[in-house]
Amino acid sequence: MSREHVDVAVVGAGAAGLVVARRLQERGLDVLAVEAHARPGDGWRERYTSLRLFSPRWASSLPGYPLPIAMRACPSAGRMADYLDEYATRFAVPLRLRSRVLRLAHEAGRFVLDLDTPDGPSRMTADRVVVAAGAHRRPVRPPFASQVPASVRQLHSLEYRRPADLAAGPVLVVGAGNSGTDIALEAAAAGHRTVLAGRHPGQTPVRIDTVPGFLVGGVILGLLRHLTVATPVGRAAKRRQAGHGLPLIRNKLADLDAAGVERVGRITGVEAGLPTGADGVPIPASTIVWCTGSRVELSWIDIDGALDGDAEPRQTRGIADDVPGLGFVGLDFQYSAASSTIQGMDRDARSVVRRLLERPVAPAVPAQRAAQPLR
Repeated sequence: MSREHVDVAVVGAGAAGLVVARRLQERGLDVLAVEAHARPGDGWRERYTSLRLFSPRWASSLPGYPLPIAMRACPSAGRMADYLDEYATRFAVPLRLRSRVLRLAHEAGRFVLDLDTPDGPSRMTADRVVVAAGAHRRPVRPPFASQVPASVRQLHSLEYRRPADLAAGPVLVVGAGNSGTDIALEAAAAGHRTVLAGRHPGQTPVRIDTVPGFLVGGVILGLLRHLTVATPVGRAAKRRQAGHGLPLIRNKLADLDAAGVERVGRITGVEAGLPTGADGVPIPASTIVWCTGSRVELSWIDIDGALDGDAEPRQTRGIADDVPGLGFVGLDFQYSAASSTIQGMDRDARSVVRRLLERPVAPAVPAQRAAQPLR
């Protein structure tokens, strides 16, 4: 088992991990970003191929290297993946690729990372660790999904790639948010009878890919940065956002109607092997795509006090409350409504790096949780 020690280990080499690693490099620290995939940005390559971001170039670029696309263009998932690979190369971010963190522990005053690598098990240690592993890695499905018979193909939106993934026959997409409407429109265009189930989340009044949409979108994106947990309004917005998706941004109800997508209310259970709505009407489907949300996946963190009862980080503005030397970047509403978006990550990264280095590192000891002021 190979071993090495660094000042700071960054878990993840997506957008959040790369910007954190760069900010740490600027301070002259020995840093290493550990990434499970073969390339930075591969997480984007695992999403459905037609996915496009809602943010134009200025809001999709990391500091120091503008995304090389047209000013008003919104990048595809594939283009974003390539850009992150280019970014890591341009700034010579130290990477350890194809290395999955199986366990993060704290022993004898140091963090210990047990890795699964192509060359076998490996262990590294670090004085500090920043977790930037993504806010949406664990699929969420309703409990009754397990009652769907094996004859029906089930996919989560995190698993769906393209219409070829769908079985022949009717398709039920559960969840009427942005991903759900994207996938429903794709399924209908591929010739499937398509039913979209779920509460309509509302929609933006303008087309995002037009000049008015670009201008209105810029205002909205700017407001997201100012909606922070440092204000009562921001804290209320964070509570409201939990468990709720955004309004439809690119797709519109008129698009669904024009494509022949049937819209129904929420699915409430499974009866006689068929998904059923509140009205008791069964919906036949050969494929169900669950667009029912996702959560952070941090079960590999094995440190007392790092996670709460819901396996969510116990942190304030990205600094672990009870584990000195541990930080997070890229969480939903970590500081602002933009925290999990590319435009919000650098502000959070600079704050986390500064405060992480200011705080003395000591052996992690479970502490009684105390209320901490928002900073």
